[in-house]
Amino acid sequence: MALLTPLLAFLYHLPQVYKWLLKPYYVASFFMAVAFVAVRKTPGVCDHLETQREDGNSCDFDWREVEILMFLSAIVMMKNRRAITVEQHVGNIILFSKVANVILFFRLDVRLGLLYLTLCIVFLMTCKPPLYMGPEYIKYFSDKTIDDELNRDGRVTWIVEFFANWSPECQSFASVYADLSLKYNCAGLKFGKVDIGRYGEVSKKYRVSASPLSKQLPSLVLFQGGKELMRRPQVDKKGRAVSWSFTEENIIREFNLNELYQKSKKLSKNKGEKPGQSQFPPVPEEEEPEQQGAQGEQSESKKDK
Repeated sequence: MALLTPLLAFLYHLPQVYKWLLKPYYVASFFMAVAFVAVRKTPGVCDHLETQREDGNSCDFDWREVEILMFLSAIVMMKNRRAITVEQHVGNIILFSKVANVILFFRLDVRLGLLYLTLCIVFLMTCKPPLYMGPEYIKYFSDKTIDDELNRDGRVTWIVEFFANWSPECQSFASVYADLSLKYNCAGLKFGKVDIGRYGEVSKKYRVSASPLSKQLPSLVLFQGGKELMRRPQVDKKGRAVSWSFTEENIIREFNLNELYQKSKKLSKNKGEKPGQSQFPPVPEEEEPEQQGAQGEQSESKKDK
């Protein structure tokens, strides 16, 4: 059963995996991830490589290379235990494969190691993972709009994601957050995002560190009336983020989204709605001067009678 569950999950997401792998970023990443294996196993190329095998076969892995590849597999399995999306699984495999390739190429030949490392740096600087472009009900804030939107209507509850485009965790979480916005967005519960990698003042004001070492990206914060009610991950007294898994189940449970949605969806901005249908007390409307004058004349006529 332990093996059947991930297998079924992989088969379920298989069409999406094909779609992602056909994108230029993943195609290039795949070739870079298998570069050492291809060089070591390609006839005509591997014949000119050095080897530490006793049989002198330069087209097969020696014991040290096998050891490095086995260690890589163990690291990838450990990292993927905390992965929540297919993108994170694929990203971990690609990342640690490149690290292993750097070590293997430098061990084989310093010149090949420098060439591969240069390619990795150029790839990192010029190629970015594809951003999520699917459906969503999310409002994107800037440093000039976030405060106004959060304080515009005290009846509306906001869940805001603080993210950075360069963060792999934020990129992987994008599809999960978009799916939650499609399920739970309503008149009284809205979803927003702000890029603190771009707006540094927002990062300081809302105490979300944009440093790659802070582990606060992404951060989800619940606001009502412009005031923060809760956030995940939590931050301890030393300013360090408490480890937390950004799965859809954890978010629904921690933020109590089902109950919050049932209360918030009753809020409607339609003026024709009856006050009793809203969870918030209706705001009394002032009577127009003509109506007040007409009511005053009727009351005086009643007194004369």
